[in-house]
Amino acid sequence: MKEQKSLNNMSKNDLHHSCSYAGRYMTEPIPKYTLPEDSLPSDLAYRLIHDEISIDGRPGQNLATFCTTWMEPEADKLIVEGIHYNLADEDEYPHVIEIQERCVNMLANLFHAPSTEHGGAIGTATIGSSEAMMLAGLALKFNWRDRRLKKEKPVDKPNLVMGNNVQICWKKFARYFDVEPKYLPLEPGRYVITPEQIAEAVDENTIGVCAVLGSTFTGEFEAVKEIGEALTKVNDEKGWDIPIHVDGASGAMVAPFLYPELEWDFQVPLVRSINVSGHKYGLCYPGIGWVIFRNKEALPEDLIFHVNYLGGDMPTFNLNFSRPASGVLSQYYNFLHLGHEGFTNIMRGLKANSDFIREEIIKMGEFDILSDDHSLPLVAWACKHNRPFTAFDLSDKLRERGWIVPAYTMPKNAEKIACMRAVVREGMSRDLAENLVRDIRWALEILNKLKPRNAAEYIYLENLQLEKNTGIC
Repeated sequence: MKEQKSLNNMSKNDLHHSCSYAGRYMTEPIPKYTLPEDSLPSDLAYRLIHDEISIDGRPGQNLATFCTTWMEPEADKLIVEGIHYNLADEDEYPHVIEIQERCVNMLANLFHAPSTEHGGAIGTATIGSSEAMMLAGLALKFNWRDRRLKKEKPVDKPNLVMGNNVQICWKKFARYFDVEPKYLPLEPGRYVITPEQIAEAVDENTIGVCAVLGSTFTGEFEAVKEIGEALTKVNDEKGWDIPIHVDGASGAMVAPFLYPELEWDFQVPLVRSINVSGHKYGLCYPGIGWVIFRNKEALPEDLIFHVNYLGGDMPTFNLNFSRPASGVLSQYYNFLHLGHEGFTNIMRGLKANSDFIREEIIKMGEFDILSDDHSLPLVAWACKHNRPFTAFDLSDKLRERGWIVPAYTMPKNAEKIACMRAVVREGMSRDLAENLVRDIRWALEILNKLKPRNAAEYIYLENLQLEKNTGIC
């Protein structure tokens, strides 16, 4: 979290919108951090806010984020129309809730959940994958607790097994809900966890294993099927029932369309729940996410609450309550409009552009490719050693051309690998991809003219950057 300045230490210019800002209409400065005494005309209030956010980076050139930055005008209209529908009010807005249930069933069917063709799938819309992860993690913990209590065993030391490559929300879950995180180490050249690691790490207190389908760091898919096979063997030998949760925040809306032969979802018997971000490759704006459970048994009754003060009995198991229906309506729009064919065509187009960028970066001869070709539509790379620049230098240089291409370090045990990542989303045309490649070549031409660094200087600068950049969100 950015450090907040004390209001006492700010200048008058820091505390107010200057009257020169839209000065044709403003005669007095407007406070920034206290409620103004007088009202502003609506168009002026709009202009102040519009102009301020327009200073930020261009979303189309932000290759750091997985989040969708463009939708069709028809979706935009539905989003505005859905803002004033409260998704928590089932009695008042039954058709909105019905649309949510249809989306849950479509996703459950796509992920091969049993008995979903005619409805009845178990899941819910969430505020992004963060809430979805929390709900899935709580389901794992409660089910583990119930199994232990039936055997009259202690329930005070639950743990969750996952790789150091998990998204920050899993670390939040472990801390917020008092679960010991058992992080499996990565290493240079291997940035996902292995079935062998998992088989050694689990124990009777393990509430579940988190497998990532589309790592934030490299876009790689962890081998869910093989993890399931290794875990099944351990369960059979020990008499345990340790399940798998698949963090499909990014990959769950990619794999069914690009790699339909890949077994990663409910086809793997131990997979009990899956989270997916609708606002990533589900092609919706932030923040809409989904959590899907294999069946009713995977969602403990203790997580479901019933309220009647909105007009009728309504079961709820979200961490959040009141929220607009816009995300659900936009997701349903995509499902109806695109269908399986449309999603497949879009994902193939994105992968074609990421493959193009990948091949062009290889041709430059300056980088080692870290991302797997059989993964998300992105490219991750690291600078070869003993160059006069680092990944952070290149990232800074590309910002001069408007590109946001993050430089970051790999997780613990591989943290000396500093790399960059370009996420390809809908809205990146081949022309834009070619411009990115051109600007990388332009940046390299300048950076390679820097005075070559000796080994000691390079190691010093690299370690200094590692101290400043210890991870990504």
